[in-house]
Amino acid sequence: MARVVIENLAKQFKGHKRELTRAVNGLSLSVEDREFMVLVGPSGCGKSTTLRLIAGLEEPDSGTITIDGRRMHGVQPKDRDIAMVFQNHALYPHMTARENMAFGLKVRKCPGAEIETRIAEAAEMLELNGCLDRRPEHLSGGECQRVALGRAIVRKPGVFLFDEPLSNLDAPLRAQLRREIMGLHERLRATMIFVTHDQLEAMTMGHRIAVLNEGELQQVAEPPEVYHHPANLFVAGFIGLPKMNFLPGTLLRMNSDLIFNLAGNPSSELSLRLDAATKARLAHFAGSEMTLGIRPEDIAVSRSGVSIDRPALKAAAEAVETTGADTYLHCRCGNEPLVVRLNAGENIRRGDKLDLAFDYSSACFFDQATGKAVG
Repeated sequence: MARVVIENLAKQFKGHKRELTRAVNGLSLSVEDREFMVLVGPSGCGKSTTLRLIAGLEEPDSGTITIDGRRMHGVQPKDRDIAMVFQNHALYPHMTARENMAFGLKVRKCPGAEIETRIAEAAEMLELNGCLDRRPEHLSGGECQRVALGRAIVRKPGVFLFDEPLSNLDAPLRAQLRREIMGLHERLRATMIFVTHDQLEAMTMGHRIAVLNEGELQQVAEPPEVYHHPANLFVAGFIGLPKMNFLPGTLLRMNSDLIFNLAGNPSSELSLRLDAATKARLAHFAGSEMTLGIRPEDIAVSRSGVSIDRPALKAAAEAVETTGADTYLHCRCGNEPLVVRLNAGENIRRGDKLDLAFDYSSACFFDQATGKAVG
């Protein structure tokens, strides 16, 4: 069973001026046997360093890594039952695709007949049969990355590690290889840990997503959970394109109602009376400064004066962007910008006065002091 367990992992590096930069800070994470785990976050968040620590290419300052119940402290990379695919395919330029795929097996003194069998199986899986006798300079970027995948597959490791393997490819090829890697996981039934800064890759590929920022784990959960129930403001703003809208304000109790009032805007036009279900879950936060988070698709729009069935905020349309299948309205409530995903056929123009009604069942509330989700 190839289960990977990380406990309290820490790693720091010295900068140019010998200052210490903490790349990974107290990370604890379990990747289950045969799981496809995606580590996602902005550049410099520690995700690639974490992968290199698992692979044994870096030594942790503290904490432990176990693979299949075996502690990896002092274990060489070649003895860890892992195979790694890098961002740049890292093929030997003087070797053919076949020789690149065979190299690691030859180093491990695998019998020649078995090497050929494994290469043939991987080449069939990756549609590389016509490329095996060509060197990297005569292969396309996608073919080179497939050879790198094949080199990992022939190892038959317990754990596959992918360090942003698609980031150097163009969009259509990225989408194609993304599907191929997911298909490989289904066929190989191996444990895979995939690093990316691309939230689309994370959302479409991962059984679970681990969101990192500044070396710390922010949330780990299945993609729908991360999208609809982010643990904090960072996750809410990082996952989703366009990102979640944020409105800072205060929860106020008025008679039997709970009101969300936008910060610095006492006008009733910039206050929302919360529905019964939201009021019940936030009642004990009355008087607190909160940030309301709402996805662009969870906002209904009508022109001012047109009846709408929910309490609404007044807004002004500033721009409309059409991307083909989707149209996005950029508007402003008080001093706060918002993006709304419009329904097909909406005819809204810049300068229109609007009412915006929120789907409270999809709204998130965050404590302004800690940034953590509440309610």
